[in-house]
Parts: sequence; structure tokens; C-alpha cells
Amino acid sequence: MTASMDLLFRPFVSEKLNLPNRIVMAPMTRGFSPDGVPGEQVAAYYRRRAEGGVGLIVTEGTTIDHHASSQSTSHPAFHGDAALAGWSHVVNEVHAAGGKIAPQLWHVGMMRNQGRPKGDLLQAVGPSGIYVPGKVVGSPLQESEIADIIDAFATAARTAQQIGFDAVEFHGAHGYLIDQFFWSGTNARDDAWGGDMRRRGRFATEIVKAARAAVGSHFPLILRLSQWKQQDFTQRLTGSPQEWEAFLAPLVDAGVDIFHCSTRRYWEPEFDEADLNLAGWTRRLTGKPTITVGSVGLNGGSDFIASLGGRAAEVADIDNLLDRLSRDEFDLVAIGRALLANPDWPAQIRSGAADKLKSFEKSMLAELV
Repeated sequence: MTASMDLLFRPFVSEKLNLPNRIVMAPMTRGFSPDGVPGEQVAAYYRRRAEGGVGLIVTEGTTIDHHASSQSTSHPAFHGDAALAGWSHVVNEVHAAGGKIAPQLWHVGMMRNQGRPKGDLLQAVGPSGIYVPGKVVGSPLQESEIADIIDAFATAARTAQQIGFDAVEFHGAHGYLIDQFFWSGTNARDDAWGGDMRRRGRFATEIVKAARAAVGSHFPLILRLSQWKQQDFTQRLTGSPQEWEAFLAPLVDAGVDIFHCSTRRYWEPEFDEADLNLAGWTRRLTGKPTITVGSVGLNGGSDFIASLGGRAAEVADIDNLLDRLSRDEFDLVAIGRALLANPDWPAQIRSGAADKLKSFEKSMLAELV
């Protein structure tokens, strides 16, 4: 292991969360929880990544207790006795392997239209019933239902703490419900939940406040954010560091401990003012720890959207990542498809088995698409 590779294996120490290294397993929807219940297969899947040396596992999106929160019966739920018993088993297995784990709490919002179960006639809901700008295909949320959803997120956070999870992450990225409130293209409300950036951010702010009240001051809360939307990769919430800082400030005040900053390619600068990615700017502007993510260990032409289209991912070195980590641009690094292909990725990187690792990943990544 080279000196620079050591950077990935420095312990991460913060006020509320300590990890043995800087490697995070990125949340990746797997769809193998029949009727929303994570079973033995799910527990074994996450345990293997803990055994492989991941510092923190963030689970696939798991849906809160709201009738329109999910888009598939195979996506795991985070409510109901059977699903919560399954998650409790997952936590026990990960902890037994020496790992730490956080659930990603999720409401798909208007994205429900893209994959809801056959015969399910429940409409998708969102801030304005808009899927993409100009296309109304669902129902706008009423004030009372907004309050119910905020409470459901807070209840799920409290449940995660009681089950024994080490933190929680709220999915506020990629065009799902929380992000639909952020984005002016899907939030056309003219009440306290829409309008300028601060009011569009209020939904997330109230979720974090409610969760903080439910879990107390010492339990870590992570918020995943993205500028891009899966409905439109070119969209941006803000166009300058000043706007991004104003957007983040209420979230920091509400109680976010760590920001998980999703980009399609981690090496791309977010704003013109400096060669910092989204996680780098967020860390600079808030002082909070950040997680970077986006095609780590893969080349520029093989982001996960391309993989969904059938293009095989190509393995790349992580020298640029290590250089950025050495400058403390961000604190943690989320790994996605590389860990999907190879649960031992951290251990093999640490042992210096780079050539063997690269050969293995090339063959496995090709099989994933």
C-alpha cells in the first residue's frame, strides 16, 4: 500500500460518528425485498461489504410510512413489523462483522409514476404534482399530508436509532420527493413550501428539525443532495457558491451533521470559482463533513446512467481522488458499482492487490450491465 493510499484508511473522527476508514458504501437500489421485507439475502449482502472493510454502509433507499412513498413492492420498507424485524437482523449482521450502517430514508414522490406496481392505482404525489417542468401527472400535496410525511421521516429516524443503526441518511437528491421541493421545475407552490430557494428548502429543513427532536442531539443525521436530476441531468439548484451557501445554511441550522454530495463524476468542478467538486464546496461553505461520490474507480464514460443503457464500466485509477482527499477537499468517499461487483474492494485496495483487483472488477462490472 502506497503512502497516498493510506489516506483512504485514516480513521474518520467527528463529533457524532467515528469510522475506521474513509470508505462509504453508496446507496444502491437492489430490489430484492419481497413485499418490502429485507430478508436473509439482504442481511448477507450488507454483511459481506462490512467484512470487506467498508467504513460505513448506507443502505439502498428504504421507504417511509406513507401510502405513496414507494414505486415497487420489491423495494424495502422502513415501517411495519416484518420489515423492521428484517432491518434489525441486517444491523446485527453488519455489527457482528465489525461494520457500521445507516439506512437511507426515502420517498419517491412523483417518480412513483415510473415504476409503481401493476394494478396499483394510487397516484404519485409531489409538491405540485409535476414530474418534469410543464408535465402534471400526479397530485399536489396538501398541508396536512406534508405534515404527515415530515412526521413519517422523523419516526423512521427514531426507529433507526432504536433498532441500532449508527446514523440515518435522508434521500434529498436525484429528483425524488425532497428534491422535488428543492427544484423550481417541480415545485410551483405559492405558499410557505414554494417560491424562493429558502421556502423550497423548508420541507427538508422541517424534516431534519423533526428528526433531530426525535433522536436527540448525539445521533448523526446525513442528508444526500444533488444538483442534477434523473429527469434532467443538466438541471442545477444553484449556479454559484453564494447561492449554494444560502441554500445550505438553513439545513445546517436544522441539524444536518454530514452532507452526502452526489455528482455523476466526482472530479468535475461544481462552480467556476475553484477546482472543487460539490462535496468540496459544501465542506468549505458549511464546515460540515462531506461525502463525495460519482464514478469512483471508473472512467469518465461509464457513469451509472450509461451502465443502465448497457455500456460496460471501465476501471480507472483513483490517483485524482487521493490527491483531493490529501487536500481535505472532502472527508469520506462513497463507492458504488465497484463494491457491487467486489465486496472485498477495500480489503484488496489496502493489501496492495491492485492488479488482481482491476482484472476482477473489469470482468464483474461487465456482467452487471
